[in-house]
Parts: sequence; structure tokens; C-alpha cells
Amino acid sequence: MQFTGTERYVATPDLQMAVNAAVTLERPLLVKGEPGTGKTLLAEEVARALDLPLITWHIKSTTKAQQGLYEYDAVSRLRDSQLGDPRVHDIANYIKKGKLWEAFESERRVVLLIDEIDKADIEFPNDLLLELDRMEFYVYETGQTVRARHRPVVIITSNNEKELPDAFLRRCFFHYIRFPDRETMARIVEVHFPGIQRQLVEEALDVFFEVREVPGLKKKPSTSELIDWLKLLLSDQIPEDILRNRDPVKAIPPLYGALLKNEQDVHLLERLAFMARRANR
Repeated sequence: MQFTGTERYVATPDLQMAVNAAVTLERPLLVKGEPGTGKTLLAEEVARALDLPLITWHIKSTTKAQQGLYEYDAVSRLRDSQLGDPRVHDIANYIKKGKLWEAFESERRVVLLIDEIDKADIEFPNDLLLELDRMEFYVYETGQTVRARHRPVVIITSNNEKELPDAFLRRCFFHYIRFPDRETMARIVEVHFPGIQRQLVEEALDVFFEVREVPGLKKKPSTSELIDWLKLLLSDQIPEDILRNRDPVKAIPPLYGALLKNEQDVHLLERLAFMARRANR
């Protein structure tokens, strides 16, 4: 089972190596990188390339590790006992399986995505150490031990919002998705827009990377924002010469709302444009 990317996902050689190394070592692959660089999409495309089902666990700030294993609904059982429901005699009726349980009991090997693990509290990763190591966990309410039929391919994403514990990091194969260079970005654009005019892509990439290089930006535009921007340029049929012959003192590109995501960055570019106009007087 070798991952080499797909027709919909451009995977650099070092990313391909990381995925295949994690699969070979049977360790979780921890993927970090700027938001919008395709970390979540990677798991979807790995599952697609290896022809494996995908199970996704989206992490929120309120998510607890126990929810990935199972949850026991004691309130519903109490209510049903008061109503005389015969289901109360089997406690298993009140246990909701989590995403890890689904992955462990699957008849086929699966890809398990634990998405944005850094959103949860600091204890969340440590609370999963044993289960991810041994690929089993104990259900106290039923006295049952759930063991993985097949060790899943585990992909964990992080936006680096907080540091992860060392004990957790030791058990993972780590890869940082570097921001694509211009050549890789052109390949990504071609995947999303087959046959797109090469000159338009060149002019759009000039603007895109110029904006990214502006010092002081709070949020640099990412790959996903470039794709959205190009989609708008194509749908509005904006001529490529508008990008090529743009006024250098106008720092804000057309349809900038697809690239810039907060007012501080818009104001920053406006100030730069104002300073450039004054310098050219």
C-alpha cells in the first residue's frame, strides 16, 4: 500500500514519504501546517488512493477523549426505567459508540482522521495514548474489551494553536506541510482548473505571492483562498491584463475579499497603497 497522491491532490515527495512511513510503522501521522494547506483533505485522498473507508472525528474545544471511545447515556436509562421500558435490562442499549470504536470494529482497515486535535484541552492527546498504542480499550459498563480487528491508518491534524505533550509526540510520525512553492502551486491550480489559461495563472500567482510577502499581515492567504480567488476571477471573466497591467500603487487586488480575511490586513494594504501614491508624486 503506497500513497503517491491522486489526480485531485498534489502530494510532494516528502509528504508521500511521510504517509508511507506512518503506514509502515503503524504509527499515527501527525500533520501540521498553515490553515488551508490541505491537511484535512490529505486524509480523504489517502483513503481514496488506498481504497479504504474514511472515518472522521472533528475535534472541538469541548470534545473529550472518552467521546472517541464511547458514551454512556445514564439519563436515558433512568428515564426508561421510570417508564417501564424493557430496554433498561441491557445496559448496552445506552452506550453510544465513538469514532475509535467504529474504526476498531470495522471489518476492513480504515483511515481514521482526528481533525484539529489542538482545539481540545491539553489533556486530550494524553488521554488517547493507551488506546492508540495498544489499539484496544475497556468498556467498564459492560465489562467488554474492544480490540481493533485491523490497525487503522491514523492521521491527526493540528494548526499549532497549542503545544502537544511530548509523550504523545513520541508515538507519532510527524510531518509539517510547507507552504507550496510557485511550481507546486501551479500544479495544484491545474488540478482544480484543468486547462486554465497559463498566462492568467502566472499573473494571479504574481499577485498572490506578492500579497503573502507583505510584512505585517495578520493572516497570509493560503492555498484554499487562492483557489477561491481564481474561481471568482474565472466566473466574473476578469481579463488577465487587469492583473498584468495593474497600477503598482494600488496594493489591493480585485476581489480581494477572497484573499484577505480581516480588516487589519485590508487597512495595511490600503496604507501601503497610500504611501506608494505619495512617493510617486
